[in-house]
Amino acid sequence: MAHSQDDLLNALKGDLILIKSLLLETATDMIENEFTSYPIFVAHVLELPIGQVLIDREEIGTTFSISASTLEEFNEKGLVQSDKKALFKQTYKDPKKFMCLFLISEKGGKFVFIPYDSDLQPSPPNPPLN
Repeated sequence: MAHSQDDLLNALKGDLILIKSLLLETATDMIENEFTSYPIFVAHVLELPIGQVLIDREEIGTTFSISASTLEEFNEKGLVQSDKKALFKQTYKDPKKFMCLFLISEKGGKFVFIPYDSDLQPSPPNPPLN
């Protein structure tokens, strides 16, 4: 069943309301322990061979599972090409203020930066075009 990007983002926002403090704590630990300067959280429905699972959607009843990864792992796995790392670093937002999410769906993958202090309320549906 295909879902629009807006539907997926709204479902992800609903999940993040429950876990954003865990993600901030994890990102902070990853940086402070010099594991990476670029934490990435992968939001996925299917099991993936990337990152370390933090949230298993089946265990806690969320739409997405969330795994913790890094720019380094994304580069190693070919998800961010070596010649694009500098551009990614320029685009990357302050990890103490924004969570970096890689949202994976049947439509592919997309990076999304969401502020930790956001209220994360789902966007209203687009009005019908008449």
